[in-house]
Amino acid sequence: MTTTSDRLSEPPASPASQRVSQSVFDGSRLRVVLLVDVHDGAQQQFLEAYEGLCNQVASVPGHVSDQLCQSIENPSQWLITSEWESAPPFLTWVNSEEHVRMVEPLHSCVRDTRSLRFHIVRETGGPAAEAASGQRRLQTSPRIGDGVIRHALTFTVKPGSEDVVAKILADYDPPEPQVDATTRLCRTSLFMHGNRVVRAIEVRGDLLAALRHVARQPEVRAVEEAINPYLEQDRDLDDPESARLFFTRAALPAVHHVTAGQESGSAERRAYYYPAREGCGMRLAELLARQDAAAADDAHGPVLRSTIFHRDDVVVRLVDVRSGADAASGAVFGLPDRGQAAELTALLDEGALGANGSAPEEGAHASLVTAAHMRLVTDRRASGA
Repeated sequence: MTTTSDRLSEPPASPASQRVSQSVFDGSRLRVVLLVDVHDGAQQQFLEAYEGLCNQVASVPGHVSDQLCQSIENPSQWLITSEWESAPPFLTWVNSEEHVRMVEPLHSCVRDTRSLRFHIVRETGGPAAEAASGQRRLQTSPRIGDGVIRHALTFTVKPGSEDVVAKILADYDPPEPQVDATTRLCRTSLFMHGNRVVRAIEVRGDLLAALRHVARQPEVRAVEEAINPYLEQDRDLDDPESARLFFTRAALPAVHHVTAGQESGSAERRAYYYPAREGCGMRLAELLARQDAAAADDAHGPVLRSTIFHRDDVVVRLVDVRSGADAASGAVFGLPDRGQAAELTALLDEGALGANGSAPEEGAHASLVTAAHMRLVTDRRASGA
């Protein structure tokens, strides 16, 4: 499992490209806003639980400060804001089992939560604030997005059940794409690597509303129930706490997205799985993000867009490539030369991947690509997406 001591050595050297719509790797300070809806009458219990967590959170590497606020209009509404040196240490912590255990005392008194994460672009204040700003890095320029939120879920199934699970996940009617007036499901892509399942979704609007909408659809619920016997991690979808823990651990957030600024109706979608050595997941994701950001400058390259998902020691890279692009090429895999392949191999858990461990040798690059390639189960676009 990735530990909270895993720290990136330095932020990316070059400023963010305007084609990058999402990235956690520019070294900027991070502001996290957590909106909390507390059960009526549980305000004191919530406050005591929060105070019990303060010292633990303060010791997490990368944590700078936090504030707890209560609404002046509705005592059930609370706001927790925290500042972090950069996004990677926060994500390492919030996606860890340590965090799952740490926040458990809050669940009995909380009705709902919503987490928002922001890079700090500019700030104002007196001389002290200006001095602090000079010492701590701010995001240099605003990022240009495309209006699409990308997220993924990952879980493992019992070995030997892969084909059965793939058929279940491929043979169901897609849910209604329109969630509400402002939110719409755009695309769902499902891949497998061995017994690992990765479901990537693209949403316009509110991601949380879209996930809740999908979970309520009877066809989706039927599929989830059908794969339950094959899951390596037990879950009970009728038990809210069991379902919450499963989907918390299954969340595979997008940490980087880049586009080459070109569209193609014939683009092919591919995915690659990069299991990291223990504690190296964030570094591996950053290495791939650097290479994809550089590759986006090649107007004639095979990759049209790339999204990197990361949690703990699991890294997945989803790419849309030009039709007919060589699947074994370094650019498609994200590492265009042998030296970079060697750097990746040093961070890779080759046993989990099934690679031969000889990336610097002649022909081993293609072997690494083959080992990392994920099997496409289904790729569905909503009409008009």
